[in-house]
Amino acid sequence: MPAMEKKKHIKRRRLVMRSSILSVIAVVLGYVFYTNFISGEETSVSEGDEAPNFILTNMEGEEVELADYKGQGVFLNFWGTYCPPCEEEMPYMENQHKEFEDRGVEVLAVNVGESDLSVERFVNRHGLNFPVLMDKEKDVLDRYGVGPLPSTFLINPEGEVENIITGSMTEESIKQYMESIEPA
Repeated sequence: MPAMEKKKHIKRRRLVMRSSILSVIAVVLGYVFYTNFISGEETSVSEGDEAPNFILTNMEGEEVELADYKGQGVFLNFWGTYCPPCEEEMPYMENQHKEFEDRGVEVLAVNVGESDLSVERFVNRHGLNFPVLMDKEKDVLDRYGVGPLPSTFLINPEGEVENIITGSMTEESIKQYMESIEPA
C-alpha cells in the first residue's frame, strides 16, 4: 500500500473512531438531560413544597403512609445507626414526642438502608416509641433529596414543608421546631 493511501486510511479510521465516541457521548448527555430536566420527576424537596407522599414499613411490619398524617404536624427525620449526631438527638426527639403526640405533632424517623436487626437494637437501646420507618432501598431519601444525616423536614398540617434542618439539634431546638408545626 503506497504511503499516501496508508495516511488516508489512517485518517479515515480516526474519523470513524472519533465520530463513534462523539455519538456515544451525545446519547449519554441526551439521556442525562432528559431524565433530570424533561421527565418531570423531581428529585428533591424545598421549603414551601408539598411534601411528597410515601409508604414505608414500620418496625412491626405495618405500612405507614405520610398522607395519613394530613392535619397534623410531621417531624420527618432521616437517620442512620452509624451517625453519631443522629444517636445524640434521638433521646431529645423521644422526650419531645411524648410532649407533642397529644398536641397533633408526630415524629416519623426514617432509617436509611440498614438491616432490621441493627435498627431494632438501636431503637431498643434508646427506648424509642415514635414510629421508625425502614427505607431499605433509599427511595424516599432520594425523593426528598437528602444529603447529610441527620436531616429533618418539618411538615405543617397542610402537608407543606415549612423548614429543612440538616445536622444535629438540641432538645430546645427540637421543641421549638415541633411548636412551629403544631396545629392551631
